[in-house]
Amino acid sequence: MEITASLVKDLRERTGAGMMECKKALTENKGDIDAAAEWLRKQGLAKADKKADRVAAEGRIVAASEGGKAVLVEINSETDFVAKDDNFVSFATAVAQAALASGAADIDALKAAKLPSGETVEEARAAVIAKVGENVQVRRMAKVDSANHVAAYIHGGRIGVLVELKGGDVELARGIAMHVAAMNPPYNKGADVPAEFLAKEKEIELAKMSEKDKAKPADILEKIISGKVAKIVNEVTLYGQPYVLNTDQSVEQAVKAAGADVVQFQRLAVGEGIEKVVEDYAAEVAKAMAV
Repeated sequence: MEITASLVKDLRERTGAGMMECKKALTENKGDIDAAAEWLRKQGLAKADKKADRVAAEGRIVAASEGGKAVLVEINSETDFVAKDDNFVSFATAVAQAALASGAADIDALKAAKLPSGETVEEARAAVIAKVGENVQVRRMAKVDSANHVAAYIHGGRIGVLVELKGGDVELARGIAMHVAAMNPPYNKGADVPAEFLAKEKEIELAKMSEKDKAKPADILEKIISGKVAKIVNEVTLYGQPYVLNTDQSVEQAVKAAGADVVQFQRLAVGEGIEKVVEDYAAEVAKAMAV
């Protein structure tokens, strides 16, 4: 069967693969477009395996929510350019919806979840890799399932926050989520700060004091150090920080004024904990030209 330009175009639109790959697939499969599409899919899976070791530290945080249920999913790519690609964005959005609908408890369960297309998340991931030409990873997720108010907030596609709020309303929960996105508090309340952290801060504050101050009576010295540590606790806790939507009050004051309580928050940022590889772009271009 003759491999026409029209046939190549149809296969390319159907699979998203490159023109030369589509022509080769049709040639290998004697013009059978269905067999060629399957052949490309298999090739895509092989390409996905080859790209699996490449560092994917860019990407998107996506969210899905319904009532008291909400999820965040981090999906990584190698470059920010691909993170904005329509194929990648569509895949990420579908994965977030699958995470919510399936009730997946972890990433392994999410990878096995079905998308509306009938593919599993893992199968669709491999297909996206074939289209965008980069390693793509479904890395981690966060979820809340509660009878309380739950808000999901995404900032610029790179930071995602879930907040569970008892009392108050969804608007306040969303405001708190925006605060967490901006300020990234390590802890929720003072009671959540580890004793080891407090002991270390006391040690540091004592070391910073002058010999004259250290010579003060023990009770006065303890009061001075405790005051300094209390300020640090405010800095590292959600409740102690000035509320970004109204800096005249702390988050704790804003929450209590609404008769509410922040039960928990979860925050994901793209690429946290991934060691990025700095590429020598000029060297890469020279290497490619030499091939």
